[in-house]
Amino acid sequence: MIKSTRIRVGRNLKEFPLGPAITKEQRNQIEQKVVQACNSFDGELKGTFYSLSSMTAAQQEQLIADHFLFKEGDRFLEACGLNRNWPEGRGIFHNNEKTFLVWVNEED
Repeated sequence: MIKSTRIRVGRNLKEFPLGPAITKEQRNQIEQKVVQACNSFDGELKGTFYSLSSMTAAQQEQLIADHFLFKEGDRFLEACGLNRNWPEGRGIFHNNEKTFLVWVNEED
């Protein structure tokens, strides 16, 4: 019996370069656009966006316990410049049932 499945889709938003070439301002613009989109979800997709730069310690602990939180420190992400300006412009959205997750500015 399958209890859960993970499907990962990575892409970049039109008009923005991929992570290694993005500026701090562009990363913040992407976060704003994705938050706006996520806030429009309703029904089973309705949920909460957590910005890494403003989340509380309790929120961070819960997201780690849920195995949702991505972290700084990956040597490959560091080598290509993806950890610049950490944690600004990054965040995580999940629906209320915790079955749908959106990472913002993790790798893509």
